Amino acid sequence: FASGLIEQIPLAALVGVMFMVVVGTFVWRSIRIMSKVPFSDSLVILVVTIVTVWTDLATAVVVGVIISALVYSWNASTRMRATTDINPDNKDEKIYRLYGPLFFGSIESFSELFDPKNDPKTVIIDFLESRVVDHSGLQAIDALAEKYQRQGTSLKLRHLSKDCQKLLNKAGQLVEPDSADPNYGVAVDYTIRHGQLNTGH
Repeated sequence: FASGLIEQIPLAALVGVMFMVVVGTFVWRSIRIMSKVPFSDSLVILVVTIVTVWTDLATAVVVGVIISALVYSWNASTRMRATTDINPDNKDEKIYRLYGPLFFGSIESFSELFDPKNDPKTVIIDFLESRVVDHSGLQAIDALAEKYQRQGTSLKLRHLSKDCQKLLNKAGQLVEPDSADPNYGVAVDYTIRHGQLNTGH
């Protein structure tokens, strides 16, 4: 009902009001911290700001979440690493201690950590500092088991968390021992069944 009154307000005045709203709501200190935060965070701030101006805030939030998820996946994939040791009590047993999550973004790094042709007869992968996150991680383990099987090497997993055990059991890959210690009181090894995922190897 007040549309007639609004029409009497000069357009320049409305533009001025909107400009002051922008000036008042924008977090200006975010500009000062752009050079202090990681590049990925600065990129998200910049992209969300631009998308908000060109479209709307809801779309900008979705875009920001997607970019943040992609950045996290990239960072997590580059953090996959391992240390190796030969069992002093058994020279034919090598232990790979993994660090970082095993998921679709880190399977390539995971595969490059191992040396099936030169490893001894028994290889143990220690997951104390790692987790199997998704089906791609299962496929990576299955592919690795196939490589070791060709070399006549036994592949075992150690220090699996409860969620990892459930994931591998559901896929039919895990052969559990008679007694397992979920609290890592003892080092329990799990044998891998190769070829349970039907991945076409």
